[in-house]
Amino acid sequence: MIKLFNTLTRKKELFKPLKKEVVSMYHCGPTVYDYAHIGNIRPYIFADILRRTFEYNDFEVKQIINITDVGHLTSDEDEGADKVELAAEREKKGVREIAQKYTDQFIKDLGQLNINTEQTTFPKASEHISEQIALIKELEDKDYTYITSDGVYFDTSKFEGYEKLGKLNVEQLREGARVVKNPEKKNPSDFALWRFSPKTEKRHQEWDSPWGRGFPGWHIECSAMSMLYLGETFDIHTGGIDHIPVHHTNEIAQSEGATGKPFVNYWMHNEFITVDGKKMAKSLGNIITVEDIARKGVIPLAYRYWLLQAHYRTRVNFTWEALEAAQNALHKLYEQYFALQSGGEISETYQKKFTEYINDDLDTPQALALTWQLLKDDTVPPEDKRATLVSFDKVLGFNLDVYKPAEIPKQVLALSEKRESARKEEDWEKADKLRKDIEELGYTIEDTNKGPKIKPLNS
Repeated sequence: MIKLFNTLTRKKELFKPLKKEVVSMYHCGPTVYDYAHIGNIRPYIFADILRRTFEYNDFEVKQIINITDVGHLTSDEDEGADKVELAAEREKKGVREIAQKYTDQFIKDLGQLNINTEQTTFPKASEHISEQIALIKELEDKDYTYITSDGVYFDTSKFEGYEKLGKLNVEQLREGARVVKNPEKKNPSDFALWRFSPKTEKRHQEWDSPWGRGFPGWHIECSAMSMLYLGETFDIHTGGIDHIPVHHTNEIAQSEGATGKPFVNYWMHNEFITVDGKKMAKSLGNIITVEDIARKGVIPLAYRYWLLQAHYRTRVNFTWEALEAAQNALHKLYEQYFALQSGGEISETYQKKFTEYINDDLDTPQALALTWQLLKDDTVPPEDKRATLVSFDKVLGFNLDVYKPAEIPKQVLALSEKRESARKEEDWEKADKLRKDIEELGYTIEDTNKGPKIKPLNS
């Protein structure tokens, strides 16, 4: 049994797939106009744990992560300029070149975090314009739309239950909207399905439509692509909590308005990440990317480990000290794993507990704690510990069988031997100098009861 917290009902529910032993999942993908920061990446680690949990339970997974390369404006409420178009102007490059550059980097980031994408489809919004136009036409035929001078809009007052996902007070929203940026909108919550190209300027990406030349709204993209690949109703839709009140609410309205069927059965959302207690923002200069982590000498998988110490529905605060602590713990896990003999069997007791934890709304903190409990348990043979850890890693994704402990260079080993001799002779000044020489070569040395222990710096 797998229990998942459904944002739609605000409670944990037993997962019941539409099709036996098959799960269909759609994850809101990146808008490819800049490098994704670690807050942007959290939803995909969460989605990866979700996917791995289903596979651990012998489900077949159909997974979609879209690529938004057109239509996402600088304000999620359908105002401002197209983010990808702005990036093209900023970098003096073509829109397709910009979109491909940041798509490639996004895929690379996922790889560095061991996010499984082998069976994942990454549809691009710009390559599904006809499907989006067809969906808008359906909504028009059912009288959900109206036209203004700048586009085709969805009339939210005509969709019963618009507020259900975000628990919105729609009347209060309408009454409280003192400043309406587009006075032609019938309701402040109405949103653009299709935007007309400005007559005074030439856009990089625009298409002909029954309503005029232009480009799709941000929300229609996800509905069109998810239903194309997964069907008019599918199992799970995920994203960050910021998508609840606008983007996902609008997806439900336009999808269910068009089909008359439930759009998604389980809505799942991850919480935010702050940095030193503050929101991550370029204006604050606290944007951190996966590449930044690697440049600091920290392995990106340490970020995965750090995140899994908290539940996906828990807000977490990032600090470099916390990440380094996570890396130390991960290296310790690698070391203890490789010290174990192979050829054992999975411990049924520990596997049962692990399955209970991950099947309870992806309780990764408990799963991690169980991992360390297993390593300390003297009643479990070493070879069985190793086999059980391999099983756990199918969900946790730390690449235990791929990671290899770093081989210590001969020069560092020689310096360590000289330092040990100096220590035995109580020549502390020479021993300290040799320690510094070792550190300059990128290694640190720890004195233990069993002798010196050499490790790479930042490990």
